[in-house]
Amino acid sequence: MESTKKSAPVLLNRELSWLTFNRRVLQEAQNPDVPLLERLKFLAIFSSNLDEYFKVRVATLRRLVKLKKKTRAKLGEDPGEQLKNLLDEVKRQQQEFGDTFRNDILPELDRQHIHLVAEHDLSPGQREWVHQYFREKVQDLLSPVILDDNLHHLFLKDQTVYLTLLLTQPVKEKKRLEEERVLAIELPTKRHGSRFVELPAEGPERYVMFLDDVVRCCAAELFPKYEKVEVHAIKISRDAELDIQEEVSGNLMAKIKSSLQKRETGYPARLLYDPEMPKAVLRAVMQKTGIGKDELVEGSRYHNFRDFFGFPDLGLNELKYQEQPPLPHPTLPRTAGKMLAAIAERDHLLHLPYQSFDYVTRFITEAGADAQVTAISITLYRVAGKSEVAKALLKAVKAGKQVTVVVELKARFDEESNMYWAEKLQKAGANVIFGIPDLKVHSKMLLVTRTEDDQNRHYAYFSTGNFNEVTSGIYADHGLFTCDPRLTNEAAEVFRYFHDRQPKSGFKHLLVAPFELREQLNALIDREIKLAKAGKDAYIILKLNALQDERMIRKLYDASEAGVRVELLIRGISCLVPQLEGQSTNIQQRGMVDRYLEHARVYVFGNNGQEKVFVASSDWMARNLDRRVEVAFPIYNNELRAEVRHLLDLQRQDNVKSRDYHNNFLGQDDPNAKPIRAQFETYEYLRKLGNRRRKAPAKP
Repeated sequence: MESTKKSAPVLLNRELSWLTFNRRVLQEAQNPDVPLLERLKFLAIFSSNLDEYFKVRVATLRRLVKLKKKTRAKLGEDPGEQLKNLLDEVKRQQQEFGDTFRNDILPELDRQHIHLVAEHDLSPGQREWVHQYFREKVQDLLSPVILDDNLHHLFLKDQTVYLTLLLTQPVKEKKRLEEERVLAIELPTKRHGSRFVELPAEGPERYVMFLDDVVRCCAAELFPKYEKVEVHAIKISRDAELDIQEEVSGNLMAKIKSSLQKRETGYPARLLYDPEMPKAVLRAVMQKTGIGKDELVEGSRYHNFRDFFGFPDLGLNELKYQEQPPLPHPTLPRTAGKMLAAIAERDHLLHLPYQSFDYVTRFITEAGADAQVTAISITLYRVAGKSEVAKALLKAVKAGKQVTVVVELKARFDEESNMYWAEKLQKAGANVIFGIPDLKVHSKMLLVTRTEDDQNRHYAYFSTGNFNEVTSGIYADHGLFTCDPRLTNEAAEVFRYFHDRQPKSGFKHLLVAPFELREQLNALIDREIKLAKAGKDAYIILKLNALQDERMIRKLYDASEAGVRVELLIRGISCLVPQLEGQSTNIQQRGMVDRYLEHARVYVFGNNGQEKVFVASSDWMARNLDRRVEVAFPIYNNELRAEVRHLLDLQRQDNVKSRDYHNNFLGQDDPNAKPIRAQFETYEYLRKLGNRRRKAPAKP
């Protein structure tokens, strides 16, 4: 940590902070109150998160370590020391992960009559069935590669499980010399269709087997001349940072495609290996792949636990979260063809995934079919593979609408899907804009222009979440449908920037990065500091995914020491250290991990009793404030502002899934306290709103 001097506030290292967040995910897998099959999914989330962490953050630190000493010195914190510290923490978490799986999850599966069996657990009848299954469904999918002198280089695909095979055959029994061969086989998970094989049930007992273990069980069939076949797993994670020059000139689409191809062959960030693997096999793999000791990470018998997203549910719904069907919205129309009229009448807040994302696609579809609509503009950051949003935009183009689509081609891990739909829309005749030089377009906006009484009127949808049907079912987000010209006219200015590239200023209602968001946030904090110094009640409540920007953290520290109460709800990274004497005395921080991924950002400022509430796409990270196009939008409608505050207050009161800064559950201190689980309470609150079907216009 840094020194406690005023000029150098105490900050938590970003990388370690992220690992602290991922440990909260692991806590959900360890929690016996979470349904068993959902605990498996949290193991999958933990594993998937860690894969991305190595591909991006660890890979970046490895590149920094390779810089010249003088250049590294300018970075401040030694990247080599950072790398060592985080790898030590990763090792601790990996051990805890393995203990959780072996000692908690597997025994509980057994108690529920679900048996995850390995090759040595099979009965004679099961073994015969597995061998038959192997011959019919698996054998033809395998392509072994021999690691001998004829192979100059072994290329391992990113994030793919491979099995190594050590074949042993006695050649001279008198001298007891043995001939050994090492091979590698890609585990054909995708072509097989699943990582798991469901064996025939025996009464109430269910049996599931890793595809890996099916191969382990039957590998000797492939090599009948060898006396012994030993099988172990490896997996490589490659550097995922795209090497792109983000200039206007040139074909950005081609650059992205080229960079994606390089990603597949990118620098190895780590090689996970089974610790039981013979040293001779590991040496052969290292030699043929060119991977050094620094990239080796001891794993376990199995890799790619993210595949547990596809673990069969076996029809046991009682071992999953109770289904929560999307709720009817209290003010948006249930029937088609009335979205525009409803938005013209009043503002509406959409809360995903509790309410249906279909309202968004209906809005686009209706706008595309409306004779008075002339234009539709939208920002697309992460597009679903089978995007209904993109299909609705294509229909609007065919209907003759002027459709402008700002596609972010640098949305990490979603570039391919974004490119696919960008090309489709471009070919159909849409005006496709591929982002902004040196910036990512991370704002989520939809603007519809309609001719009414010989004038243009704007209809808008602002959101904290992506226009993505898949993530809308698991990410908790807020969206605002509005015709308020204070907001829609400024949204039109943002879209104008995408066309003319001329920086904008003078926004009076929207807070827009990279232009004025940072300055306006500073002004709002300064207002609270001034109120506190005048002896008035002053407070700030922030709900964010990440808090990393040092300047904003310093500002919050200043507010705290001036007497402003600062309350933070941070789901992921937070480099701020709360409740340090003389620095952050008045700052409280908590984080929540539950069924849905908390993704919404909300900023609340006391403002001397006239509370200001903003909902935003932006976290408080340097990249969001300075290197992205982001939009925070105010909630002006009194009723809707109270609605946002109520949902925020539920999370502030959560004592079931909230953890403090040190990852301690907040409900542990008072066992007699009434349990408040914010996501369940949110669903119930919105259910009651939907049942009331309030038809009266909201009060201004």
